[in-house]
Amino acid sequence: MSEQASGTEFVRPRAAHNAPVELAEPDPAWRDQYAGLARAIHDALGPNAVVVAHVGSTSVPGLPAKPIIDVLLVVDDPADEESYVPALEAAGFELHLREPGWQEHRLLRHAAPTANLHVFAADSAEAERMLLFRDRLRADVIRSESPTVRPREPQ
Repeated sequence: MSEQASGTEFVRPRAAHNAPVELAEPDPAWRDQYAGLARAIHDALGPNAVVVAHVGSTSVPGLPAKPIIDVLLVVDDPADEESYVPALEAAGFELHLREPGWQEHRLLRHAAPTANLHVFAADSAEAERMLLFRDRLRADVIRSESPTVRPREPQ
């Protein structure tokens, strides 16, 4: 979907990315970094944080990844930014973009640890997709570590 079709609005200047994407070896610290971020989100939002979940490649133990923690936050209404953005900004997150045409997605970023916070509504198909994809990757890692199951050959 194009930026125009999704109604993407950059709240902060869009950073240019003119370099190769660097993957890091799996880091057990990613789990602890996520835990600290999740705690900050829950402390900031209380019951307004319907779901907080570690998603993306850093959520899969043993998987090389960009060293950026991806967090899924589900709120009742992402368009109601006043109900969550000020509290998250006070916790160190910054609103970077709005995509009202793509399931009301909002993206906030955190500097240290480096994190992307993806905000969706409870009925969002994308939130569900993110969780299913994460769970599938985790299951594949578990199967590949099993002595009785060999990894699939590339097709």
